[in-house]
Amino acid sequence: MAKSLTDLADIMRDIDFTMLSTKTADGGIAARPMSNNGDVDYDGDSWFFALDTTHTVQEIEADANVGLTLHGNTGLLGKPPVFIAAEGKAQIVRDKAAFEKHWVKDLDRWFEQGVDTPGLVLIHVHADRIHYWDGEDQGEIRFA
Repeated sequence: MAKSLTDLADIMRDIDFTMLSTKTADGGIAARPMSNNGDVDYDGDSWFFALDTTHTVQEIEADANVGLTLHGNTGLLGKPPVFIAAEGKAQIVRDKAAFEKHWVKDLDRWFEQGVDTPGLVLIHVHADRIHYWDGEDQGEIRFA
C-alpha cells in the first residue's frame, strides 16, 4: 500500500540519524550523520543544527543540492527495514528565533551554550523528491 507524505514524515521522525550528503568543492560527494532530533515536517522539511565553520555548511553555501538517506532499525515480521532517500535544497538559517523553535534539550550535549552557541546555524532541507522502500512496498513522492 502506497505511503503518504504524512506516513513518511512519521517514519522519518522516528529515525534519529540521517546521512546528509553534499557536493564537495572538488565535485565529490561527502556524507555525514546528522540527528534530525525528531524534527521532520509533513511537508518534506527536515532540520539539523551545525556550526558555521563545518565543511557541511560551506558545501551547502556553495551548492544547495543535498541528499538525505535514512533506514529503520528493523522490519516487521522479518522483512527488511524501511529505507528512505530524499533529495532537495538546503538553506542555512542564522535566525535565533528559528533556533529556539527547533531546539530540543538533547542538543545541549553538542552545543553547550544552547541557542547562544557561537557560530550555530540551522540547516533547513526541503525535499523535492522522496523515494522509499519498505519490504515489498516502494514508492516515490515528488513536490511541485
